[in-house]
Amino acid sequence: MEYVTLSNGVKMPILGYGVYQVTQEECERCVMDALKVGYRLLDTSQSYFNEEQVGSTIKKSGVPREDIFLTTKVWLEHYGYEQTKASVLESMRKLQTDYLDLVLLHQPFSDTYGAYRAPFGEGRRGIFNDPVIAEIASKYHKTAAQVMLRWNIQRGVVVIPKSTHIERMKENFDVFDFALTNEDMSAISSLDKAESLFFSHYDPNMVEWFVKMVEERKQQHDSFKEKKIW
Repeated sequence: MEYVTLSNGVKMPILGYGVYQVTQEECERCVMDALKVGYRLLDTSQSYFNEEQVGSTIKKSGVPREDIFLTTKVWLEHYGYEQTKASVLESMRKLQTDYLDLVLLHQPFSDTYGAYRAPFGEGRRGIFNDPVIAEIASKYHKTAAQVMLRWNIQRGVVVIPKSTHIERMKENFDVFDFALTNEDMSAISSLDKAESLFFSHYDPNMVEWFVKMVEERKQQHDSFKEKKIW
């Protein structure tokens, strides 16, 4: 595993497993599979509504807590000193841990965090089918996804791929046995369209969309808890 060193000197794995859009029903299995594959950076969020499943899986896994770099994120409605403090403590309770390795503010919605938007993608607009990336992938006998992960890693960017399939988890983890040349790096960088492949943080409609999305997740979370109770 390769690492990046944060400003406080803490080392963070440059490749992790993210549970965005992983349901409560699948989360424990997926996190356990990821730990078996070798992932030691786990990335969740208050708005994913699966912190409890991540925490319980870590406990069951047998992997020492100190070997895991655990990240969660504070959601928009919890911004503000007292609210943020309370929400972080609640996240720690759900994750069954007495410390978190990294806590992030989930969404910027401001150009102050413009750099945050630039490497964030979700495989949209056919990026994984781009002929430039396909040619590079063929040269190294890798997939387009592996090439994109490697491109970010070589730029010192921490990557958090998500999958519910252990075969894809293994594929995403298998990116440390090759290195892209400077020419490869430049060719991929030239594909930059100077906009996010995920969404625009300038669009005020996104705020409404996020509120609706999180509310739907909360309803699914509450429904899942009711099923477990009964």
